Amino acid sequence: MKLQRMRIEQLRQFRKSFVLDNLQSGLNLIHGPNESGKSTLVRAIRAAFFERYRSTAVDDLRPWGDSAAAPTIELDFEHDNCIWRLTKSFLQRKRCDLVVGTESYSEDDAEEKLAELLGYQYPKRGASKAEHWGIPGLLWVEQGTGQDIEQAIEHAGDHLKSALNSMVGEVASSGGDDLIETVRSQRDTLLTGTGKPRGDYLKLEKDRTQYQLEIEELKERVHKYQEQVDRLGKLARDYEQAEAERPWEDAQRHLEEARARYQKVERLEQEQNQEKATFAQQQQNHRLLQQNKEHLEGLSRQLESRKAVLDRAEHDLDLAQAQTPAVTGRLTEARTAYEHAEKQRKLAGLLQTRQRLEQDLRRLEQQQQVISQNLTKAREYQQQLEQARQQARENRIESELVKKLRATGSQLNEETIRSQTIATRLNWQLDADALLSLNNEPLVGQGEQQLLEESTLVIPGVGTLGITPGGEELASTRRKLKALEENLAEQLMTLGVESLKQAEDRLSAFESAERAVKHAEDLFKTVAPAGIEQLVYEQSEAESELEKARKQLESTPKPDSNETVPTLEEAEAAFNQSGAALDKAESDERAHQSRLSALKQARDNAKTEWQRLADEEKSPERQQQLRQITTDLANLEKQQAELEASLERREREIREARPEFLKQDIERYQNAVNQLRQTQENRGRELRDIKVRLEAWGAEGLEEQLNEKEAELDQCSRRYEELHRRAQALDLLLNLLTEKRQALTRRLQAPLQKHLNHYLSVLFPEASLEVDEQLRPGTFSRGSELGQITELSFGAREQMGLISRLAYADLLREAGRPTLVILDDTLVHSDSERLEDMKRILFDAASRHQILLLTCHPEKWQDLGVPPVDIEASKGQGILE
Repeated sequence: MKLQRMRIEQLRQFRKSFVLDNLQSGLNLIHGPNESGKSTLVRAIRAAFFERYRSTAVDDLRPWGDSAAAPTIELDFEHDNCIWRLTKSFLQRKRCDLVVGTESYSEDDAEEKLAELLGYQYPKRGASKAEHWGIPGLLWVEQGTGQDIEQAIEHAGDHLKSALNSMVGEVASSGGDDLIETVRSQRDTLLTGTGKPRGDYLKLEKDRTQYQLEIEELKERVHKYQEQVDRLGKLARDYEQAEAERPWEDAQRHLEEARARYQKVERLEQEQNQEKATFAQQQQNHRLLQQNKEHLEGLSRQLESRKAVLDRAEHDLDLAQAQTPAVTGRLTEARTAYEHAEKQRKLAGLLQTRQRLEQDLRRLEQQQQVISQNLTKAREYQQQLEQARQQARENRIESELVKKLRATGSQLNEETIRSQTIATRLNWQLDADALLSLNNEPLVGQGEQQLLEESTLVIPGVGTLGITPGGEELASTRRKLKALEENLAEQLMTLGVESLKQAEDRLSAFESAERAVKHAEDLFKTVAPAGIEQLVYEQSEAESELEKARKQLESTPKPDSNETVPTLEEAEAAFNQSGAALDKAESDERAHQSRLSALKQARDNAKTEWQRLADEEKSPERQQQLRQITTDLANLEKQQAELEASLERREREIREARPEFLKQDIERYQNAVNQLRQTQENRGRELRDIKVRLEAWGAEGLEEQLNEKEAELDQCSRRYEELHRRAQALDLLLNLLTEKRQALTRRLQAPLQKHLNHYLSVLFPEASLEVDEQLRPGTFSRGSELGQITELSFGAREQMGLISRLAYADLLREAGRPTLVILDDTLVHSDSERLEDMKRILFDAASRHQILLLTCHPEKWQDLGVPPVDIEASKGQGILE
């Protein structure tokens, strides 16, 4: 398909007839700045093919403000050595005519003929959308959409398959797709996507499994019934034999005998424990008697030791008493030095207090002076603030209203200038005696006037001329002027001013007063942040503190000028030093007195203990007590020997009785009695339970239930096997059809892959781009990189989108379908190196297809080797050649 000529009229900015002629069969470069009409040309081509001539959703084609327009598009193109001419009008004059060679089509027939030729469809109602554009939507790239190709391929998919149907077999055609979908639908009623059963097939599988489980359960219950019958006979025999032999009674007799022997051993152990306690008490008494005997025998030795202690205590006391005068003298000296240091510290503190009071007096006098100065300034600033506020109140005006007034005035000026440019100009140059009248006003001499409204020109002796300025735009301008003048007057009245200048002056004065208020407030806050009242209060407080400081200074006595007074730090240091010395002297004196007291107490205690021991050694009671202790010790030792012999005998009897084995026998016989009785009780209980269970099972008819379930399982299994074979057959058939479909699709992918590789080798050497089953570009690999096109940069995706479209165009051309490539401001995100490669690709593709390249950057395409067409430069001619 080769577009040769294009004419548009009353379409957006092209109000008059506009022709694009002599288009080349290969590459066509059409350029112009923004808003020059490039996108309008592309929109016209799309509307000619995609939009229904009777559509009411194409108001965007109408020139601005022209409700009576009838957008018209004429296209001449050549296909299959035949000239086609399409003429389509919208809105006010709805018409569609198509001439193909000597044949003519009109209205819906013409549109259907075009849709069949190019491979697209019309919407049932409303404006045409991307999903209707088919193959042209893939090859005609709108501005900013070059990188988006997946949706375009999806919308063109059916038309691509239809165009290339001759290259594949039946399974790849639409009928083959229907067959695959029919088989898949029937398979999906029985199997999931992973081959698992579903629907009736799944229900039969579950029912068969349930029948098998129920049959197994019934068989298990029949088996248990037979086992219970055998168990009942054995239990009955064992129960009767145990009742006859009664073995638990023999175990009970052995238990009583073991308990009697163990109680005898327990009595022996109690007697043994009593004798051990008696023996322990005797040992305790023996130790006490022995200690008393040793005490009485050692009294003489203690008396000698106490005499030596008494002598040492008297010697230590004499030495301590000799040190008393020296300790007392050091204490007296320390007290005298402390009293002198205390007096010096008081004098130094008095002097420092007077110096501090004098400094406070000077500080308070300065503070009072500063407060007085701030008070004076604050009153001045307050007066300035009131004056500035008064000026602000007198000139108050809303800045937003002034801004709105300024905008209205600017619009009025612009509209006045615009009206002057489009108004009807009346120029006159009259003879001296000639007289004309315009709207009842005389015209004489020479002059000029602009007419915006209908006017009457009276020429004496000739007649009256009516002048009506033409154009809907002029009428609109008059209405706007009147509305703006009324709006301006209303705003001036609202603001209470006579002109915009007066409003500007008042606003300037108001803003100046506001700044003066702010400045005065800032100055006032610097001297009186809390207000004048606070300053007055602070002045009163300062005067009160000043008077108080003067009285304190007068009441503080002055030190004697003839007396040397150290500094307070020196006096404090001397006072602390003398205090430490006094504390040490007093501590030493207290320690000395404590030592004297302790030594006297030690001497008295030693003397008392020595006297007691001396008196005790000479007493007759001590002699008698010593003899009695000796006798008691002999008797106690005899009793201990007899008790030890008795303990040995009882230990031997207990050891021979083996009490640990007797305890085990008691536990063993007790367990045997309990176990034998419990076993017999369990047999009786189990006999009763088995009898009841067998009676219940016999009433259920387990074997009849088993036969019924086996018959139901057989019927279910036959139906299950039937559906199983059907599911396997459908799954196998679907796999075979899918494999065949994929094989034929690969046959279709091969030529498209060839064309893609042709262009890709120029842009990305050593790279590859795979085509998926839907004929969409899929995985992109380059060296070690592997990923999808969508993962590339924006510029790279735009380049890949363009070469993919060119590959589709080559494929369609081989199938004998018409191709036309339209690129509106594409490749704007390509760097200079990539752009150079894309130029090679476009030049190569132009040898097989007609390409319309529209751009606002002609300097980037000046080396394409084709003559450029400048829209803007050719508008004045009305025709683009």
